[in-house]
Amino acid sequence: MFLNPNPAEIRNLLENSRTIAVVGLSPKSERPSYFVASNLQHFGYKIIPVRSAIKEIMGEKVYEKLEDIPFPVDIVDVFRANDQLPDVVESCIRIKCPAIWMQQGVVNEAAALRAREAGLMVVMDRCIYKEYVDLMT
Repeated sequence: MFLNPNPAEIRNLLENSRTIAVVGLSPKSERPSYFVASNLQHFGYKIIPVRSAIKEIMGEKVYEKLEDIPFPVDIVDVFRANDQLPDVVESCIRIKCPAIWMQQGVVNEAAALRAREAGLMVVMDRCIYKEYVDLMT
């Protein structure tokens, strides 16, 4: 059974991360992914949008897939359907990302366990923005 890291581990991840790739980041300011990413950007994180068919979001270059990002990322934050998580996890493993964060409502226990077995820190069904506000402010 999957269990999320404890609050101290999550706080440590947030304190020691600087670059967050956001898979499924919407260019629409009313969408939850935009709200979360823009706040993370305001908190000082470098946001890397990952989405197809768009060139720029929030002043940042958009990459079509994680493997296209030419530098390391600390966290992959996922706003995608549950059934797309296995592919995202495999991409995280390929790029050697140390952590994957599956947003609130994004749940796939098999994908989460696969990521953990591959050595990634995994947070599932939690909002990274809410966790930041609760643990870091």
